[in-house]
Amino acid sequence: MKAFLGTGLLGSNFVKAMLQKGEQVQVWNRTAAKAQALEADGAKAFAAVSDAVKGAEAIHLTLKDDATVNEILEKASAGFAPGVVIYDHTTTSVEGAIERTAYWKAKGYTYLHAPVFMGPPNALESTGFMLVSGDQAVIARAEAELSKMTGKLINLGADEGKAAGMKLTGNLFLLTLTAGISDTLALAKGLGISGQELMGLFDSWNPAAVMPARLKKIISGKFDQASWELNMARKDAGLMIAEAQKNNSHLTVVPAIADEMDRWIEKGYGSSDWSVIAKDNI
Repeated sequence: MKAFLGTGLLGSNFVKAMLQKGEQVQVWNRTAAKAQALEADGAKAFAAVSDAVKGAEAIHLTLKDDATVNEILEKASAGFAPGVVIYDHTTTSVEGAIERTAYWKAKGYTYLHAPVFMGPPNALESTGFMLVSGDQAVIARAEAELSKMTGKLINLGADEGKAAGMKLTGNLFLLTLTAGISDTLALAKGLGISGQELMGLFDSWNPAAVMPARLKKIISGKFDQASWELNMARKDAGLMIAEAQKNNSHLTVVPAIADEMDRWIEKGYGSSDWSVIAKDNI
């Protein structure tokens, strides 16, 4: 039997997928109605988190942050079965994941941080990606349990904080990607270009295809081999900003990029590839 703590959009779909596989699941959520709604699917909801974990061989979490995970696990621990395994799918800090691993190990329990790149539909379909790192013997024992929940389980090695760090890094990319799309839409709108017209452009020209090559180029540190000189990229950024101002369009990230370009031009890198702005981060 399993327990699942935190039944928001992601957690509730994880629970539904478990139930569809014939598993028994006890659930708890701070907003009790969200847990109770899963009883229609076959789960058993509890008002007290310590009751929800009683008898569970595995406990899964999808909560808000480090403080919430720590608080809920402490309250739940009164009901822990001997040797229970805790699988935490919450996006947390690296430090928090490392500290909880040691803390619960000292109390005789196994804690494994297993954050995900999965939305609610992925949780229901058991697709997407789940990350783990740390004690390889623990991960080997957990592999069968976790692999049922995801399309791919990615083992990042023995560093206990690596999964947390990789999750944060991936989420940062998603944040900047979305902010970039927002800027793109803002400039396009001001220039009379519709969202559908943008979709038509990207159906033909897929900028995502250059991402691996761009990352490889940056990591190599070969910024003297320019495919787009920093001076020229800065000129284009200036045009974007000017057009946006003319049309009262708000740009979120491009002005900050332009400032960073100026810093590197002042350092003498104007003729280098524009990706030199990432030089300090490799």
